[in-house]
Amino acid sequence: MIKGVAHVAMASADPHKLADWYISNLDFTLFSRSETAVFIQAPNDVLFEIILADKQLQLPGMKDAGLRHIAIAVDDFEEAYLRLKNSGVSFESEPYKASGNTVVFFKDPDGNFLHLIYPLPPLFGKRSVIAA
Repeated sequence: MIKGVAHVAMASADPHKLADWYISNLDFTLFSRSETAVFIQAPNDVLFEIILADKQLQLPGMKDAGLRHIAIAVDDFEEAYLRLKNSGVSFESEPYKASGNTVVFFKDPDGNFLHLIYPLPPLFGKRSVIAA
């Protein structure tokens, strides 16, 4: 059922600068880059997504600076969702489709955001590195 972590996302006022720090200091490699987001890959192939923080928010939320969510890849979305629901997990919404994937967000006991994702997006099936 649970296959592992798909990616870890962080929000930053400067995603490119933060990604460059991970690349320079922790041996991550650049996976993909857009104007508002950067994917970097850890040496063990774990991906980090660094998104542009929304500076307008006053309360902690999904796009404030810092660690925002951990995506949990599953091979049976319904089974994983029901298992968590039956164990008392409260979800932020009902499951929904996003870019062809089924996702649902929830929090761990400390309030950290996580989400189930199925199927794993094609982006994460690739492991080729692009040039900076």
